[in-house]
Amino acid sequence: MTLDELRGEVADGRIDTVLVCLTDMQGRLQGKRMHAEHFLDEVVSHGAEACNYLLAVDVDMTTVDGYAMSSWETGYGDFVMAPDLATLAPVPWQEGTAMVLCDLRWEDGRDVAPSPRQVLRGQLDRLAERGWIANAGTELEFIIFEDAYEAAWDKGYRDLTPANRYNVDYSMLGTARVEPLLRRIRNAMHGAGMRVEDSKGECNFGQHEVNFHYADALTSADRHVVYKNGAKEIAAEMGCSITFMAKYDEREGNSCHIHLSVAEAEGGDNVFAKDEAVFEAFLAGQLATLRELTLFLAPNINSYKRYAAASFAPTTVAWGHDNRTCAFRVVGHGPGRRIECRVGGGDLNPYLALSALIAGGLHGVEQGLELEPALEGNAYVAQQRPHVPTTLRHARDLFGESDVARTAFGQEVVDHYLNMARLEVEAYDAVVTDWERVRGFERL
Repeated sequence: MTLDELRGEVADGRIDTVLVCLTDMQGRLQGKRMHAEHFLDEVVSHGAEACNYLLAVDVDMTTVDGYAMSSWETGYGDFVMAPDLATLAPVPWQEGTAMVLCDLRWEDGRDVAPSPRQVLRGQLDRLAERGWIANAGTELEFIIFEDAYEAAWDKGYRDLTPANRYNVDYSMLGTARVEPLLRRIRNAMHGAGMRVEDSKGECNFGQHEVNFHYADALTSADRHVVYKNGAKEIAAEMGCSITFMAKYDEREGNSCHIHLSVAEAEGGDNVFAKDEAVFEAFLAGQLATLRELTLFLAPNINSYKRYAAASFAPTTVAWGHDNRTCAFRVVGHGPGRRIECRVGGGDLNPYLALSALIAGGLHGVEQGLELEPALEGNAYVAQQRPHVPTTLRHARDLFGESDVARTAFGQEVVDHYLNMARLEVEAYDAVVTDWERVRGFERL
């Protein structure tokens, strides 16, 4: 939707509300619902203010310590949400509504460096220096439950009823059971300007995914967060719930496989198909930096419970040709040649995850790294290869020690996300879990 198209929709009374949104550290949409006329008259030209604590709170929106950019000592001031009008789109699942995503700036015009969208823009600028752009697609899995979100909350998210009682991976019968929801999600996202490809069943009970055509990396990340938020809203309206958490139970987790390629800015030719040396160095860099940049692919305590043998979630830092047991899977031919990273879960922040993959690849190109041979066979039993970090604590420490992270993102960004990880680890360590009570209440 162009700005002129929005003006026409507002003048004709078809749109009266504009959602002005930013993406926070957790990958969630935050912002304000604007009257459309106010948005057009004031916000388009001047932006809108929001409290800078939105990039300095935990998932519960609790004010926490350790962030340089926002604290009680600095008074929790504002930053500016500057609308990126290229993201302006209708919101078909909400009556009379459009949406725009924003870049974050300080009052003096400087970028808010730790903002996820700005972190990704920084890596795209590094590609642009070489005359390249990044194309990407994210594949988000989720589990559907028959319980409404409020009912799930009241149950403590225990004993929920999945929408399918058995594995419906690729099943046309199983997916038909939830087609009213899936169809509405597909069509709603199409109406919001996304190019929807398909939906399909997955392995866990009630697990599904909706897939979208690739786009440039920033657009794909933008669509990812809008889709994820919209899918939850549509599920809530239909009296059910969906979760994107990385590992809901002991069965298969929710992945977010990321497909990435690099193209020439002029002409659009796929660099991976055109220049074998660049492709090999880029992938070698991703392999070499995966462990130290895993924090941007797996940002939560729960993220690391996905990494289990024979689960289709990787445990080994290796690459292979169309090999789903590896952390990186090379797929496609010619213009479609790309690298699929299988490390991320449904809980990742797409801006940060893409930033990590681009930064790793550029490290390989800059250093002229050589690509190790492809792994043949089962990566889960490859004992001589390094392993994906197994805890958030481990990933935090590797990230903090990473020269690649500091070079790519800057010390301010590194410190900001190290603090986020520190707080998550401390919060988890302080909790007494149901598992501990069951094992220890009577028998210990």
